Amino acid sequence: MRIGDILKHINTSISFEFFPPKTPEGEELLFKTIKDLERLNPTFVSVTYGAGGSTRERTIRVVKRIHEQCNLTVMAHLTCIGHSKKEIVDILKGYREIGIQNILALRGDIPKDLKKEFVFPQDGCRYANQIVSLIRKEFDDYFSIGVAAYPEGHPESPSLEKDIYYFKKKVEAGAEFAITQMFFDNNYFYRFMELLEKEGIDIPVIPGIMPITNFRQIEKFAVMCGATIPEFLVKKLEKAENSPEEISKIGIDYATKQCEDLLKNGVKGLHFYTLNKSKATIEIYRRIKDLIK
Repeated sequence: MRIGDILKHINTSISFEFFPPKTPEGEELLFKTIKDLERLNPTFVSVTYGAGGSTRERTIRVVKRIHEQCNLTVMAHLTCIGHSKKEIVDILKGYREIGIQNILALRGDIPKDLKKEFVFPQDGCRYANQIVSLIRKEFDDYFSIGVAAYPEGHPESPSLEKDIYYFKKKVEAGAEFAITQMFFDNNYFYRFMELLEKEGIDIPVIPGIMPITNFRQIEKFAVMCGATIPEFLVKKLEKAENSPEEISKIGIDYATKQCEDLLKNGVKGLHFYTLNKSKATIEIYRRIKDLIK
């Protein structure tokens, strides 16, 4: 089913994000997690795509396996950096052949080890709005296209207003919905939504939630994507640094309060960055389920 169509007919979407593991053992553990989370009846799940297409085959394999073995609507992430237009179209044709209808269209990151010498393919897409346009041109409305949103602005953007300008380009190119980068202060999300409203942008924007269960790991992610962790929360987590159980408790409690506030303020859904684990997400869902309409 097309996610854009689903979102028109439900009040609140619940979705989960996974990444393609590097080993067969990791893939089996992932599918155990997926089976655990499938019981929550999510609206959809998504599978990430590595920098520069580094996980291309693994992403495609995991997406296909979810589609064939699970009763879930699955969305494939697809980045354009490092791919020619022909390669992008070929990947999408492969997804169409197996019945995948949902794509999260992204620019993607340049691989860290190639940043100095990286060269964009001449016949490629440099920006997310270009890959959205390409998908619409080649496949019309077959795919439901989602894009990324950055409540605090993209790390490479000079200002939030400029980021909104580029976000609008993605919507005008044919994006039907968006999922935000993780954030830890809901005020950033609310401000972002106000700016979208001023620009007349009304596609569904689903907040991305990252439960903190490993502080140093999430801290690195936050720095990479420009997400601010509130100072009081940092101090609380630092005090508990030697207790993984306490870190997890603090992180789950905080994410639960975040979700409760977002749901009370009428968000279209919640998208959980699971890191291929189920425990934290299941616990948060258990606490907020009565607020989900």
